Amino acid sequence: MLTRRTLLPLLLLMLALPGHAAERSITVASTTSTENSGLFGYLLPIFQKKTGIEVRVVAVGTGQAIKLAQNGDADVLFVHHKPSEEKFVAEGYGVTRFDVMYNDFVIVGPKADPANVRGGHDAAAALRAIAEAKAVFASRGDDSGTHKKEQGLWRTASIDAVADSGQWYRETGSGMGATLNAAAGMGAYTLTDRASWIAFANKADLELLVEGDKHLFNQYGVTLVSPSRFPHIKAADGQAFIDWLIAPEGQKAISEFRVDDQQLFFPNASKAGS
Repeated sequence: MLTRRTLLPLLLLMLALPGHAAERSITVASTTSTENSGLFGYLLPIFQKKTGIEVRVVAVGTGQAIKLAQNGDADVLFVHHKPSEEKFVAEGYGVTRFDVMYNDFVIVGPKADPANVRGGHDAAAALRAIAEAKAVFASRGDDSGTHKKEQGLWRTASIDAVADSGQWYRETGSGMGATLNAAAGMGAYTLTDRASWIAFANKADLELLVEGDKHLFNQYGVTLVSPSRFPHIKAADGQAFIDWLIAPEGQKAISEFRVDDQQLFFPNASKAGS
């Protein structure tokens, strides 16, 4: 029979077991590209082994990730649309934004290339040719960083693609993987970050057709959600994750992540923040 004298030591022993230990975790609102490429699957175990902090990722489009962070539903924001990130900080939702890494966007499309854009290095010109040919283009249409980049390129090309929504311009309202799948199924062109393209297995008849335009540069940044605005934010552990990402150890880990022996992200941490 358990008595108070025997029950107390038993409870203390149970609390000392790993399953009952105090759990340290943070929530990171991020993009589908960092998740689907496998980057987080590579980085987070390294970080957790070093710090004991588990990172739980909510991978959505940049616009949705920012909304989550604005609602206080994440401790850290890790996305890729710098103007939106800076606005997030300026409006008091975030503390300080730091550059972390970059890669680039590319335009992929069907091998037949009905718009004849293969080998081009001018993204806006390629989109103009796709629109003139009325070749099918699959847009994420989800307010993600990729979608925002695409919208900017259409503006540069002086094309109102949304006016032809449902015709040659198809909006999936989905993440990068699903949009690439849709493009493969429809034989459509689409804009994708290079990491998602390299990691994408179902390429079917799609090929990389346009790359190398300076306007296709793709910068990623990380920001601690404001604990002043949201007192429940795990500020210390969130900042520990940010500090690790922008320190030499995290930057080295990012540079060492590869798929098919190709580097997907290139570290360029800004320790001063922006």
